[in-house]
Amino acid sequence: MENYTTKLPYKKAELEKLIKKKIIEADRKLVESNFFVKEAKKQNIALLIYGDPLAATTHIILMTELKKAKIKIKILHNASIFNAISQTGLQLYKFGKTTSIPKWQKSFEPISFYNIIKENLSIGAHTLLLIDKGLCLKDAFKELKKASNKELDDKIIIICSQLGTSEQKIVNGKFKDLIKKVPKIKEPFCIIIPGLLHFTEFEFIKNY
Repeated sequence: MENYTTKLPYKKAELEKLIKKKIIEADRKLVESNFFVKEAKKQNIALLIYGDPLAATTHIILMTELKKAKIKIKILHNASIFNAISQTGLQLYKFGKTTSIPKWQKSFEPISFYNIIKENLSIGAHTLLLIDKGLCLKDAFKELKKASNKELDDKIIIICSQLGTSEQKIVNGKFKDLIKKVPKIKEPFCIIIPGLLHFTEFEFIKNY
């Protein structure tokens, strides 16, 4: 089970009990190595992924390597954040490019994600912001505020937490208000910057 894309909203032991099998946690180094190619030549092996298995490019690369080795592959598609966000009431076809807010390091504070937001807003498109594992909402807000230089202060933003679970939460409000009183949000979560809202979208989100 890959453990580096996002924080799971349940415990590994619960999943092991459900499938009655021992689960090995796989970091990026293991997934990107030849481990799966070697093991799949000897026995059936599955890689468990939170969300849809092909949403991340790492898994596409793994599938390519398996095909080169002439190993049979079966993909079990799953619900993903890319379709779960439709629960916000925003129309999926109106989303532009997706980008990620990275966890800043002391000597590295990239803000390229904000360029994508501006590009999407320029054509009225919504932006889905994925959040690096381990980055809390408070710190994500700090990075977004620094990168946007107050340009988003009066924009309505939407925060989605643990979509598809019994603990799911959807919150919206002006960025400048939410940053003053950061909502209690659990991982995994994402942030949406709406673009030009259709009246049906506006009617839906104002009733959160």
